[in-house]
Amino acid sequence: MKKILLAFDATNFSEGAFEFARRLNELQPVLLTGVFLPLYDYASLWSYADGLTGQNFIPMLEEDNAEAVHENIKRFETLCQENGIAYRVHKDFYDFALPELKKETRFADLLIISSEKFYTNLINDDPNPYLQDALKETECPVIVVPEKFLFPERNVLAYDGSESSIYAIKQYAYLFPELSNNETLLVYSNVKIEEPIPDKEYIEELATQHFKKLTLFKLDVNPKKYFGLWANEETGAIVVCGSYGRSFMSQLLKKSFVANVIAEHKLPVFIAHP
Repeated sequence: MKKILLAFDATNFSEGAFEFARRLNELQPVLLTGVFLPLYDYASLWSYADGLTGQNFIPMLEEDNAEAVHENIKRFETLCQENGIAYRVHKDFYDFALPELKKETRFADLLIISSEKFYTNLINDDPNPYLQDALKETECPVIVVPEKFLFPERNVLAYDGSESSIYAIKQYAYLFPELSNNETLLVYSNVKIEEPIPDKEYIEELATQHFKKLTLFKLDVNPKKYFGLWANEETGAIVVCGSYGRSFMSQLLKKSFVANVIAEHKLPVFIAHP
């Protein structure tokens, strides 16, 4: 049984994130932990140099009222009970949210988070900085889910020859053997378009052990410009990608193919980094 986290900010309940977890539970029972994080004035966080260490008080927005939080918790509990899902509830209204979420992920197999509901009432950017920070700091794989989606019937494995992309493919296979029988497309794309698929024999040998319906495909476009457009045409798919190195993560999420896929809110995206 996997332990899966669902992270909600104080006032937003993601139906999409819960629905994805519900479908996973149908395939294999899970322990679902709802993590309810406080609502902060994100703009003010930059002025708190010691915020990540918990040394300073970080102000919560006045409109963050406990009643809305408790309503969301009650909805989570009700949905879990109605769907026969084993669950836990974790909440902390006072500590700075990001370190708390990071600690939660250290003791979990997977985090599911909404691409549309997570702190979007504070930040209009897409993906917003709070979501970007959460994805960088997590210590377990993450699935970023739009509110409306088709549950994956196809796997799109993004590969560029890097350690991180291979790590993500393996983590996805280990976590979701129940999805390994789906049609799977291993896609190589690199800014150096003319280069052949690196270590093709190795990655094919590895991937075919986990994905029985595997096809290798070389996408001859600049991934930073066009991968998102291509991927979002893959109806009923989930995109699997690595961080391509922690130092590159912030750049990756701001303006590149993963950001484009997330921002379109069409496909779930699985992200893992070593």
